[in-house]
Amino acid sequence: MIAMDNGPDFPKLEPAPHPFAGTPCERLRAVQARIAHAATDAGRDAATVRLLAASKTFDAATVRAMAACGQQAFGENYLQEALDKQAALRDLRLVWHFIGPIQSNKTRAIAENFSWVHSVDRLKIAERLSAQRPSGLPPLQVCIELNVSGEASKGGVAVAELPALAKAVSKLPGLQLRGLMAIPAPATELAAQRAAFRQVREAYEALIARGHVLDTLSMGMSADIEAAILEGATIVRIGTALFGERIKNA
Repeated sequence: MIAMDNGPDFPKLEPAPHPFAGTPCERLRAVQARIAHAATDAGRDAATVRLLAASKTFDAATVRAMAACGQQAFGENYLQEALDKQAALRDLRLVWHFIGPIQSNKTRAIAENFSWVHSVDRLKIAERLSAQRPSGLPPLQVCIELNVSGEASKGGVAVAELPALAKAVSKLPGLQLRGLMAIPAPATELAAQRAAFRQVREAYEALIARGHVLDTLSMGMSADIEAAILEGATIVRIGTALFGERIKNA
C-alpha cells in the first residue's frame, strides 16, 4: 500500500555521484570486506553483521543497480522519497527499513510500507505504529533510538529513560522490539568511537538483563564501521561508502 506524505519537502533525488573508482558491485564488495575484517578482529563471525544500504537521496535506478549486486536491505530517511522508490522497484524483493526521524502524521504510511523501523524514540510514535500496522502483515520490527551523546539536535531517548520506554514498547501488539539504534557524535579516533558505541552496547545488555529478548544493535556508518563492529553492532547502516557523497542542493 502506497500512501501520500504531506510533510515538509525532502532533498531532490539525484543520480548517485561516484567520486571514487569502482562499479556498484565493487563498492559493495569493498564494504563487505571491511565488515568481514572488522568481524575477524572482534573474534566474530562476519555473518552476524548485516549490511543496510542507506540510500536516502539516491534515486531508484541507483538502488536497482546496488540490488543487482545482491544487496536486498535498504534504509530510507524521507518518507515520500522512500514510497516513490518502493513503487518504482516493486518487481524486486527488497527489505525496506525506515531509519529517519518520525513525525506523527507519517506513522501510518511507515507502518504499512516498511518491515523495520530503527528510530522509535517516544511511546506516542510506537503506539501509533502499533495501531496502524496492518493485521495481514508480520509484526513491524523496531529498534529504539538511543541518544547516547546527549545531542539536542538529534533524536533518540536518553539512557535514563530507556528502560521505561523499552518496557512499554515491548508490550505493544503488531510490533517486535529487536534492540537499539544510535548515531553517536562524530569522532575521528577509534578509541573515542568505540567508547560511544560501548555505551549503546551496555544499555542493550542492561535491557537483556531486565528480561528483554533482543538481538539487534543498529550502529555504525561509513566512517566508523570498524569501531561499531568491535563493540557488537549487528546492523551497520552504510551510505557514502556504497553510493558516494550526497549532493546537497542550494
